[in-house]
Amino acid sequence: MPQATPTTERPPAVEGPAGGAAGSEGRVAPRRASKVDGLRPTYGFDDVSLAPGTETIEPSEVDLAVEFCGLFLSIPVLASAMDAVVDVRSAAELARLGGLAVLNLEGLQTRYEDPASVLERIASVPEGEVQELLAAAYLEPVREELVARRLAGLCAAGSSVMVAATPGAARRWGPFCAQHGADVFLVQSQVSSARHLASGYDPLELAEFTRSMGIPVAVGNTTSYEAAYQLMGQGVAAVFVGVGPGAACTTREVLGIGVPQVTAIADVAAARDAFFDDTGRYVAVVADGGMRRGGELAKAIAAGADLLMLGSPLARAAEAPGRGTNWGMAAPSPTLPRGTRIRVGTAGTMERILFGPASVTDGSENLMGALRQSMAALGARDLRQMQRVEMVDAPSVASEGKSWQQRGR
Repeated sequence: MPQATPTTERPPAVEGPAGGAAGSEGRVAPRRASKVDGLRPTYGFDDVSLAPGTETIEPSEVDLAVEFCGLFLSIPVLASAMDAVVDVRSAAELARLGGLAVLNLEGLQTRYEDPASVLERIASVPEGEVQELLAAAYLEPVREELVARRLAGLCAAGSSVMVAATPGAARRWGPFCAQHGADVFLVQSQVSSARHLASGYDPLELAEFTRSMGIPVAVGNTTSYEAAYQLMGQGVAAVFVGVGPGAACTTREVLGIGVPQVTAIADVAAARDAFFDDTGRYVAVVADGGMRRGGELAKAIAAGADLLMLGSPLARAAEAPGRGTNWGMAAPSPTLPRGTRIRVGTAGTMERILFGPASVTDGSENLMGALRQSMAALGARDLRQMQRVEMVDAPSVASEGKSWQQRGR
């Protein structure tokens, strides 16, 4: 019998569901889209750059002033409501420099008559013991007389008074602080929404809370256009943006939640602009966390932020209570800490960190000078104009031409 001629050709493959084998009748089913097919690109500070336009101006003519919740600030800086960043002394110094500090109503300042010894222990304890110490330190109850005393101290120091509490504590402390001299109340949680569901307790009704307070109420934190627009509809005066970008925060690692800051700020700023068009009421957007250098501050404003909340950069100030350390607000949790103590060191006075002169070249000092210089180079005379500068997708911006710098790091 004649032998069959060998062939190298294979029979055509028949695809089945999701690119697999065909069904019993050889039919080809279209591939069903998966969740990752629709992932939208998002951007952090290292992913974008600011593009020069057709005009530059003299840096001394740049205006950094902003109105925030009825208060005039000569610089767009808020100090984060973190125990390593804000006490009466540091708040007074930031007020002198033109910014505003936010006091954590559930922190060490309102639990201890003199928190200095506790702060010293947290700053000096070995790494393996810090979480246990933090959990123990925050077991002490918040004391009403200490809340009143801290607010009085801020007033006496010449600072406006902004305080923060979680939603669960806001109902208790909001009216009390409004009666004791607070100018702004911040309801701050890990993720904020206009609709919080709970069966075991009565959630805070934000719209009712804002109506009854008598002082401006801010809320945070969010990263979403839709959530931000709904929060604005509850009567809030400002929305804080950022879930997990802070240097001492581990929410993104522990819970897997977060959106890179440039995208988050831009989305919430778009909601602010839409809300203003719809209602005529302007709600401030505060970029909260993830900024360490002047360029990041500039990008946050360009993405749409009205103000910048700084934590670890100000924890490096000699006036900060953290003694060269910082820790996330959720770090004291005894069961699931979403923050950690970090060592940021002490770079110098708060004035030097914000206004220089800088002794380093990495952009971490003279933050306001860097922001002013960036705005001048982009032709932005004030913060509103800075929000309109061009931003470009630039994944190589941090490394292009920088091999010599990176080699020395």
